[in-house]
Amino acid sequence: MNPADQYCHFFDDSAFEETGRPGFRRRIITGELLQLWFWRITDGASGSILHHHTDQEQLGMIIRGSIDFRIGGEEVTERTVLRAGEVYLAPKGVWHGDTIFSGDDEYGEVWILDVFSPPRTDIGEPTASAAAAASEVARG
Repeated sequence: MNPADQYCHFFDDSAFEETGRPGFRRRIITGELLQLWFWRITDGASGSILHHHTDQEQLGMIIRGSIDFRIGGEEVTERTVLRAGEVYLAPKGVWHGDTIFSGDDEYGEVWILDVFSPPRTDIGEPTASAAAAASEVARG
C-alpha cells in the first residue's frame, strides 16, 4: 500500500465512500495497530443500531454537529449527547449506538473520527455478530 494514499482531507468529497446506509459516508485509514474511520453523516440519518465490538477498543471524537446515543451495558436506556470537540470511549465489549445524528448549520452533517485498536477487519456495518446481538437485545 502506498502511504500517500492514506492521507485524509476533510473537504475531499471524492475520498469518501457511500455505505449501505443512506446518509452515511466514510473514509478509512488503516495502520499496523490502529485504524481511523472518518464519518460524514447527514442530519437525521438513521441506521445506527446498538452494538459492541468484541475485539476492538473504540475512541470517537465529534468534529461537527452532535450525536445523542446510548453507551454502557446493553440494558442502559440513558442517552448521552455529545457535541463538537467531545469524545467517547467504548472499550471492548461495551454496547453503544442507537444514535440520533444532528448535523451542523454549515454542512448539515455530523463529522465523527472513530479510532479502533486493533484495526477492524470487518469493514461492513455493523458486524454480523453485532447485528445479531442487537436483534437479540431488541427481542428481549
